[in-house]
Amino acid sequence: MMHYIGRFAPSPTGLLHIGSLLTAVASYADARAHGGLWLVRMEDLDPPREMRGAADDILRTLEVFGFEWDGAVMYQSRRYDAYAAALEILKAEGLAYPCYCSRKDWHAAAEQGVDGFVYNGHCAGNLFRQPENGKAAAWRLRVNHDTIAFHDAVVGAYAQNLARDIGDFVLLRADGFWAYQLAVVADDAEQGVTHIVRGQDLLVSTPRQIYLQRCLQLPPIRYAHLPLLTNRLGQKWSKQTLAPALEHRQRKKLLRQVMAYLNLPEAPEGCSAKELLQWAVAHWDISCVPCQAVCTE
Repeated sequence: MMHYIGRFAPSPTGLLHIGSLLTAVASYADARAHGGLWLVRMEDLDPPREMRGAADDILRTLEVFGFEWDGAVMYQSRRYDAYAAALEILKAEGLAYPCYCSRKDWHAAAEQGVDGFVYNGHCAGNLFRQPENGKAAAWRLRVNHDTIAFHDAVVGAYAQNLARDIGDFVLLRADGFWAYQLAVVADDAEQGVTHIVRGQDLLVSTPRQIYLQRCLQLPPIRYAHLPLLTNRLGQKWSKQTLAPALEHRQRKKLLRQVMAYLNLPEAPEGCSAKELLQWAVAHWDISCVPCQAVCTE
């Protein structure tokens, strides 16, 4: 078996829902089918948006649904020193710079890209610019005009030109909170993650993470981005679209449901939650996972 370390990294801004379960099952099955490790990381980077008690509830739900993870759970809220060290490396290389632009001002002068507005580089040449009225700086990563391309195990070929499509992106926000892109790259490197299986809503972020890995001279990672589960309005199931939390009493029904979405063969009747996961591992074939979004209603 190949060396494989995968992970499931929920955010405690809410409870696990059907979309979360799809990602958990797929990432777990892919890791175990390759004889690999499956880690759990709590992406608690944004305290103002977190739901009280959600982190503990997420772990309890995973246990009820039969998941077993390897090692201790990593919490991003305990990793700020590691993110600061990564930022210092990028500063020393001249790749990170302070930005004092207000969102309102730079949005007004920006064009739309593939993931929001493209930063116009207003502060990129002003490394020694002094803040106005003591305003705190955000720190951005300077991107180049190279195209970042990779092969995704589900989506296939995917590419972005960061300068055109994204712009110099934020590593540390002006309010002092670390940006997801830097944190996830630093954490994946720390945990030795080799394969990432997650939802297609994060596909657009992947070129930024690959670019950051290269800037920090970190090993490359293999990616698989799963189809999104949508409601009858075509909206991705999420906390924002009021996705219902997973019901523990319905765990076997829900596991069968997401296994069907992943094109896994139907498991025999009478299986426990753990046995359903074992079935998913035994019959896992990522080439059978659909690429297009799946409507659940």
